[in-house]
Amino acid sequence: MRGLIGIWRLLRLGLHILQALYLIQLRFEGMSPAERHRRVKRWSGQMLAILGVRLETSGTPRPGAKLIVANHISWLDIAAVHAVLPEARFVSKADVRHWPVVGWLVGGVGTLFIERSSKRDALRVVHQMADALKSGDTVAVFPEGTTGAGPELLPFHGNLLQAAIATEVPLQPLVLRWHEPGQRFSTAAQFIGGTTIVQSLWMVAKAQGMGVRVDVLGSLSCNHADRRAMAEHVRDQITEGLALH
Repeated sequence: MRGLIGIWRLLRLGLHILQALYLIQLRFEGMSPAERHRRVKRWSGQMLAILGVRLETSGTPRPGAKLIVANHISWLDIAAVHAVLPEARFVSKADVRHWPVVGWLVGGVGTLFIERSSKRDALRVVHQMADALKSGDTVAVFPEGTTGAGPELLPFHGNLLQAAIATEVPLQPLVLRWHEPGQRFSTAAQFIGGTTIVQSLWMVAKAQGMGVRVDVLGSLSCNHADRRAMAEHVRDQITEGLALH
């Protein structure tokens, strides 16, 4: 039964992705930023619903330019965040650009790609982030640098936080928690180890009762902050948030 449900969800998802490809290729350029954000928010929420994922949210995002800092569990984290903060421009590892369909979609909504193994490329991306923040954009990063299992956070890297410190733009931490009936931290949502994008998509599609909770925490001033200390402080806040719900 789960297999049939999974197949049906994937068929619907295929049509939903075709709609996104059409919008990005033919319609986005003529849209105002507000209209783009509205479309991204609706499309992302619908994507979660098609996959049987219930979205729960708390907190109010700060208006204006900000750096979103979130924990990282799944490639679907982007859809979960966009369903709440559609204006977010993500910083993603360069590999994602070459993923079938997914890379094209995230690239079409203004994602900044980084070669995480290259310090020189990290500096380039920090400058791009700073320019985006100074222009009033919202940028989102996963400072763990890769996906984790959920209950315990990996170390936070502070390099990319320098963009917010340099521009004196506030940070806004987000807490993401994927869950299933009987599992406070969903195993089906995990995208770790040798799991491929296809395997992950199938696990999510056939899961029953999956949900994702997005908690928007209060914004933090970055003025004259030390990036390593700030990274540890935000990590502590997100760890506390995970323990609350």
